[in-house]
Amino acid sequence: MPKFIEQPTRIEAAGNKPKLIDEFFGHVNSETPGISIARMQSPSGWVEPGQTPEFDEYTVVLKGMLKVETKETTLEVNAGQGVLTEKGEWIRYSTPGPDGAEYIAVCLPAFSPNTVNRD
Repeated sequence: MPKFIEQPTRIEAAGNKPKLIDEFFGHVNSETPGISIARMQSPSGWVEPGQTPEFDEYTVVLKGMLKVETKETTLEVNAGQGVLTEKGEWIRYSTPGPDGAEYIAVCLPAFSPNTVNRD
């Protein structure tokens, strides 16, 4: 039977500035530990602590630019582009551009504060 999601749940975000996380699917909103899908809205100048998550994260940028740093490279992922970060890899996200960024994040298995492993 289909599970209708009438609205997402707003989740508190980590980082130096307020960021909006609206979880449609995941531990909190749909009780689905296998996957999380959320819309992120990050302001200009937002920086998240580095992390070594225990999940793969698929990200599609809808507006603005998301900066993705690993130990080997730094990517600028612009609107209409995507990036996959794999579990076990150190990563840090930020939105240094003047417009911040809006993006969709899909985590397999679902994002959890216990498995993100922030610095």
